Amino acid sequence: MSGKVRVGILCGGMSSEHEISCISASGVLAAIDRNRFEPVLIGITKSGKWVLPPDEAVLTMTDRHMPEISSEWPAVNTDVAGFSGNGQALNLDVVFPLLHGPYGEDGTVQGLLEMAAMKYVGSGVLASAVAMDKSFAKSIFTANGLEVADGIVIHEREWEEISHSKVLKAAEYLGLPLFVKPARSGSSRGTYKVKRFADLESAVSKALEFDTKVLVERAIIGREIECAVLQSQGEVLASPVGEIVILGSHEFYDFEAKYLDNSTRVDFPTDLPRGVSDKIRAAAITAFNVLGCEGLARVDFFYSKSDGIIINEINTMPGFTATSVYPKLWGQSGLTYANLLTKLINSALDRPLGVTR
Repeated sequence: MSGKVRVGILCGGMSSEHEISCISASGVLAAIDRNRFEPVLIGITKSGKWVLPPDEAVLTMTDRHMPEISSEWPAVNTDVAGFSGNGQALNLDVVFPLLHGPYGEDGTVQGLLEMAAMKYVGSGVLASAVAMDKSFAKSIFTANGLEVADGIVIHEREWEEISHSKVLKAAEYLGLPLFVKPARSGSSRGTYKVKRFADLESAVSKALEFDTKVLVERAIIGREIECAVLQSQGEVLASPVGEIVILGSHEFYDFEAKYLDNSTRVDFPTDLPRGVSDKIRAAAITAFNVLGCEGLARVDFFYSKSDGIIINEINTMPGFTATSVYPKLWGQSGLTYANLLTKLINSALDRPLGVTR
C-alpha cells in the first residue's frame, strides 16, 4: 500500500467539449502532487464507453489536432459497487470529473458517483444541473438580485410546431446585435452573434443542433470579466477578477479564440471604477451560493458603464489546464496550480456524500 490517495481523473465524455476535457486532464496529470496523490486516468469515449487510457496516451493538442479518447483501450466497468478495469478494482478514494458540458458537468455523472458512494470534486447533482442550464440559472440569479441579459428561450418543439417567423418575432424587442446559444452547452460551441434579423433563423437552427433549447439574448456591449470561486475548509472564496481580452479578428470569445487560435489573453484590470471589482467578487460568491455549488466554479460577467455588472453564466467545472482562466485567476493571488488541485481534492474528501444533505 502506498498510503497515497487514489484519485480517478475522469475525462473525455459524450459532449461537444470532449477534446477540451482531455486537455484539462493532461494539465491535472502533469501538476498533481504525486507525493500525496496517485492519479488513475479514466476516459469516456464520445459514444459513452469508459476505458483505461495507456500511460503514453496523448491528451494535449498537437498541430491544431485535438485529442480524443479511443474505444480501443481496455474497458472500465462501472456500477454502484465501484469501478474496475483489467479485472481489478480501481479502489478509488475520490474522483475528479474533468468533464465539461452535457453528460458530465450537468449532474449526470455526479448522480452516478453519488449512487456509487464515491466522493468527487465539484458541485452535486442539482447545482450541476441548474448551472448547466443557463435558462434555469438566469431565473435564480434574477430572484437573488443579480442582473442578467434580457432574452427569450426557444424550445425545439416550438421550432418544429410553430412558424419560425412567429417564434422569432418574440425576439425583436431585444434589438441588435443578438447572441444565440444553446442553453446547455459550453466553450461557446453553437454560439452565434447575429447582426441582422435576417440571420436569426439560421443561427437558431444551428444552435439547436447542439441542444433542444436555445437562448436568444440581447448583446451586452462591455468588458468580459471573470472570477473564480473556491470552497476550501468550509469557506467560499473569490479570486481576483480577470478580464478576457480578445485579439485578432474574433468578434467574441468563441471556441476558436479560446482554444485554437491563441487569440485571447487574461489581464488583471486596474482601471475598473472604484468598488466594481469587489462587487463582482461578491456577486460571484452570491451566484455560487444561491445555486448550491460546491468545490469550485468560474463565474463570467460583463461590465459596462451603461449596463453595470451583468452575470453571464457560471461554470461548475471550468477548463483546467495550467493556462486555463480558472487557475490563472487563483495564480494572481499566489495560489499555485498544484496547490489549487490539492485544495480541491481535500475539500472533496472532507465533504459528505448525499443528494439530500
